[in-house]
Amino acid sequence: MNWRARARDLGFSAIGVAPVDRLGDAARRLRAFVDLGRHGSMAWMEETLERRADPRVLWPEARSAVVLAMNYGPDSDPLANLAKSAVGNISVYARHRDYHDIVKGRLKDVAGLIARDTGADVKVFVDTAPLMEKPLAALAGVGWQGKHTNLVSRDFGSWLFLGVILSAAELPPDEPATDRCGACRRCLDACPTGALPEPYQIDARRCISYLTIEHAGPIPEELKPLIGNRIYGCDDCLAVCPWNKFASEAAEMKLRPRPELTAPSLAMLAALDDAQFRVLFTGSPVKRIGRNRFVRNVAIAIGNSGDPSLIPALKPLLDDPDPVVAEAARWALDRFPSQETSDRRLR
Repeated sequence: MNWRARARDLGFSAIGVAPVDRLGDAARRLRAFVDLGRHGSMAWMEETLERRADPRVLWPEARSAVVLAMNYGPDSDPLANLAKSAVGNISVYARHRDYHDIVKGRLKDVAGLIARDTGADVKVFVDTAPLMEKPLAALAGVGWQGKHTNLVSRDFGSWLFLGVILSAAELPPDEPATDRCGACRRCLDACPTGALPEPYQIDARRCISYLTIEHAGPIPEELKPLIGNRIYGCDDCLAVCPWNKFASEAAEMKLRPRPELTAPSLAMLAALDDAQFRVLFTGSPVKRIGRNRFVRNVAIAIGNSGDPSLIPALKPLLDDPDPVVAEAARWALDRFPSQETSDRRLR
């Protein structure tokens, strides 16, 4: 069996090959992004800039990039939870098993066949090395980078996980994808925090995915009210893309949402200690940010809920050992203008 057929059998929805020496424009955009400080506290983006700009710096023998994509399309409206004040909204990609665990083993299977067929060395990456996966995917014809900077596919919309196999062989490349965003700006207009200042540009410092996942400290005061009940990531710019009309539900059973992560109770989540957090999020990417950062997000969501029945869930967090959690809880409680909360502020 050839490697492309095997990749299809393993559940990969789209496959493409790109040369590794054509990332010039993408590399320039990345440098401009870092120079403007839009990477926020993600210092590793600056530290690994040269390797990201050219895969041959990462691995000098690299000649081709095989990009494989797996569909994780949701089974329902990913924004439906935003109107439900008592629940938290977890990004679609994190409502099921960590995709790294699913994709990497299958990539190794395909990589073995490429090595067998070409006699050349290969290396496998699933978001674990400084590679520009999305520009490589665009060069490989898997999709194009939309105005929200994420990948868009004519067949799967915005819902694709990416993995990359670098090969020392010069494999026949596929045609690059054509940008089909046109005059549409739905993703830019949908961003709750204005993190997309211009088409094809993002300021991570305002992005809810960055703030709730990557950012470890207190969330800036002016952005907290805009986060709503998004407690891990944000799907707004992805979900409004009109190309999603062609998207389909994930075929891979391990990428189907876990019921307990689809619309979890904010009150329940606020009460999690470290051990309970680890149990609930076993096998989930949410587990990587740790209990404290996650509960910080939950406290902010409660503050944005306008639901006074959630106040009792906040009170224990006011004395949380983690000062960032305690600060978020105080901010949240101050959002409820009642005599009870006024008394608490005076104490």
